[in-house]
Amino acid sequence: MSEDAKCILVTGAARRVGAEIARHLASAGCDIALHYRHSQDDAESLAHELRALGRRVQLLQGDLLEPDYPRQLVRQTMAAFGRLDGIVHNASLNRPKAFAEVDLRHWQEMEGIHLHAPFFLAQAAAAELRLRRGAIVHITDIYAERPLLGYLPYSVSKAALVSLTRALAKELGPEIRVNSVAPGVVLWAETQQPAEGSRAVILDRTALKRAGNPADIARAVRFLLLEADYVSGQNVVVDGGRMIY
Repeated sequence: MSEDAKCILVTGAARRVGAEIARHLASAGCDIALHYRHSQDDAESLAHELRALGRRVQLLQGDLLEPDYPRQLVRQTMAAFGRLDGIVHNASLNRPKAFAEVDLRHWQEMEGIHLHAPFFLAQAAAAELRLRRGAIVHITDIYAERPLLGYLPYSVSKAALVSLTRALAKELGPEIRVNSVAPGVVLWAETQQPAEGSRAVILDRTALKRAGNPADIARAVRFLLLEADYVSGQNVVVDGGRMIY
């Protein structure tokens, strides 16, 4: 282990795409501040896996919807590693809601996780990230630009996250780069049918005629964090050509 390794904070990192992002960054030599909310067993298993690669890993449990928790999360990361070189805001909520049933609580949940949390994480980490000439990557969604029926608060809050990405790139440059990655179909939802029809129909309306996988997103995140020194304010779409339909 090296104390000179970059430290990356990954939110919502215990499972699925977040876990794959953490694996790719650890494989690239980064230490990981691994945030999770409920999935403790998955988080502990992933931490064991990453430590076996020779990386330092700190598990950080908490609710990003709590008003002060984003700042607390940055403080905990700094206490554990003494540095912070990058943030991947992967934590997300993806819940359908009929237009007539949308209430303030649902709207605030979506806004909180997709807009408030990444903003206050960036604000709390800005001084350290400037010192390290670090980077931030947000995980957005293709539905930020082509809203999904029945997911209005989700689609709108993800669109706000794309806008936040570009605004932060202006506010935090030139020292800090800020970008986002917009996945298409890389993992099917675990508990619900696709809102746009069958899986076969969705894939047929994708240029590459197949689903991607979490590694496709993780590679894009790794590039933006560690290699793309002249890229900032961009929303990189990784969707197999889904958006052109």
